Amino acid sequence: METVNEILSKLENADNITKNELENELVSIGTSALPQLVNQLQVVRGIKRGVVAMTLIRIGAPSVQYLKKAAEENKDFEWVAEYLIREIKSSIAA
Repeated sequence: METVNEILSKLENADNITKNELENELVSIGTSALPQLVNQLQVVRGIKRGVVAMTLIRIGAPSVQYLKKAAEENKDFEWVAEYLIREIKSSIAA
């Protein structure tokens, strides 16, 4: 199985189909990838950031604790974490 960083590195030149496949691969790793995904979300930009954010939303409720912890440690990241937590909670309620 590939690591989160290996999967993210493939996004640099990915078309939309490949991007979706890579996002699905990240989601399939599941909760064990959450610490790495939340760390990456704080440093990556562009398409990578979007894919990481969507992956966290799709993994759902387990992502929330990692996002809250990151927001406490990095105030510049707080608004991103709060936004994603709202998205996760609204997708759970739907």
